[in-house]
Amino acid sequence: MTPARSSRRYVITTIKQPEVRVNERIRVPQVRVIGDDGQQIGVLPVREALALAQSKGLDLVEVSPTARPPVCRVMDYGKFKYEQNRRARKAKKKQHQMQLKEIKMRPKIEDHDYSFKLQHAREFLEGRDKVKFTITFRGREIAHQEIGHKLIQRAITDLADVATVESPPRSEGRTLNTVLMPKPPRPGGGKSEGTAHAASPPRPSADGSRTS
Repeated sequence: MTPARSSRRYVITTIKQPEVRVNERIRVPQVRVIGDDGQQIGVLPVREALALAQSKGLDLVEVSPTARPPVCRVMDYGKFKYEQNRRARKAKKKQHQMQLKEIKMRPKIEDHDYSFKLQHAREFLEGRDKVKFTITFRGREIAHQEIGHKLIQRAITDLADVATVESPPRSEGRTLNTVLMPKPPRPGGGKSEGTAHAASPPRPSADGSRTS
């Protein structure tokens, strides 16, 4: 026997944004009108308010439909929508979606390779992304996991000025990993102490020469 099909139906509802009523779509007897210069004009019959907007080559836009009477403003609605969309796009560009970047290392990594990978990790963190350090053990290296733990602790210490530990070091099979996340930005957008110190110009000494 084949199982009976369920008769249950799932309905997905979407929440629509309230529609802005413009010009002839405003169907109330009276409205409170704000002029295109921002000045209060007062309460007018909707036909009179619409004629006022049309005499200026503009639109009558309902900006507060729940007020009694509703508040309308005389404006260029097309230009208003364009500016509104432009600001929304600009705000969206400024939003950064945090990603997880992975840095892979071996237990016996050379110093220059370590510095290279650490610099990449620092750039990711300063770009407001998380960093996952993964150390892979091969062959007999698995018997000396303390080397990997020391390496990860070294990376955590070297990046302490820009990152905090989100996920402590843990072993998974033949790998050891940890996740670092960027520190919250300092008030005023200031750089971290380590970065500020590195970027500070040399100071002149008493004899006129420059010292670091």
